[in-house]
Amino acid sequence: SSLAVLNHYCCLSTMQEVTATSRHYVDRLFDPDPQKVLQGVIDMKNAVIGNNKQKANLIVLGAVPRLLYLLQQGSSSSELRTECAVVLGSLAMGTENNIKSLVDCHIIPALLQGLLCPDLIFIEACLRCLRTVFISPVTPVQLLYTDPTVIPHLMSLLSRSQRTQEYITQIFSHCCKTPEHQTVLFNHGAIQNIAPLLISPSYKVLFESATYLSYQGILLYYMLVDGELLAQVFVRMMQRDQPVEMQLTAAKCLTYMCRAGAVRTDDGCIVLKTLPCLVRMCSKERLLEERVEGAETLAYLMEPDVELQRIASVTDHLVAMLADYFKYPSSVSAITDIKRLDHDLKHAHELRQAAFRLYASLGSNDEDIRKKVRCCDSTRTRTLPPPPNESTV
Repeated sequence: SSLAVLNHYCCLSTMQEVTATSRHYVDRLFDPDPQKVLQGVIDMKNAVIGNNKQKANLIVLGAVPRLLYLLQQGSSSSELRTECAVVLGSLAMGTENNIKSLVDCHIIPALLQGLLCPDLIFIEACLRCLRTVFISPVTPVQLLYTDPTVIPHLMSLLSRSQRTQEYITQIFSHCCKTPEHQTVLFNHGAIQNIAPLLISPSYKVLFESATYLSYQGILLYYMLVDGELLAQVFVRMMQRDQPVEMQLTAAKCLTYMCRAGAVRTDDGCIVLKTLPCLVRMCSKERLLEERVEGAETLAYLMEPDVELQRIASVTDHLVAMLADYFKYPSSVSAITDIKRLDHDLKHAHELRQAAFRLYASLGSNDEDIRKKVRCCDSTRTRTLPPPPNESTV
């Protein structure tokens, strides 16, 4: 018990020390000397990197309102405003509670206002922070659409630099999930402005552009990029020498275009490229998230088309491959990566759900495919251990 008391006082002492340090950082933001304020913000930036406890302390002690004040003051130097945006972005990379606190302090309107500044470095810092805030699931997406002048201004910033392209396309891809949001972005020329970025030399810009465009369906069909139909651009992005996340995003783009009626289900880019790519994503060599996304996208692609279902059922032993979605631990995870095994076990339900959706889509129209699924399922069931005897439970 004496050891417990000692540990308790040690924890209190450490907490008081951290709190006192945090208070020192906040107090320096109010120094009358602008150079000392700037150095205080820089020191704060270095202190919060990778330190969630320090971030939470600074938020509780009121650092955010003061940082926002300095960021919005016309008398603040460009360097100070930029450093304030960087610190706010770092605070946003903490917990979801941090994000909620930042949003409650009205960080989004302040950063959007900062985008009107002509200084590109400051604009990029504001956009980076906005990107971090908007990709959080706790941020209300509607805040991007409150002011009707915001979207047109973001469109005008796309051409400023690769960083502005990367951050803005990422913001759009996380804020265009509803038809209303898609319509607003479309009416302001999002597709015309973002589609040409698919030939960007920057992988991040290319990937974020494709991610945004994956939600646009039929609107993309007649779009030309450097004289080439967008569908053919996506086909190139699905080549095996491309990163897996790029292949999967391009396959999703063509899937949505197909379901929207922009591409026929018997088109070569669907039958010979998109469908095989999505089947590859279901293999056990892929990461859990890739397998889930691949299976769910494939199920959506072939749901209304019996011929695609028949082709998929004989492609790379897909039906048998799905049986692995129910087997844990997988041999690959158990041998090579304990962390991956732990991750898979925690998210096993996502794999099972994706497999059931794909099974349902595969067997929705053809009895022969249903027989394959039943046969595979019975084999899988026999490999499972018998249920415990009720008397032993």
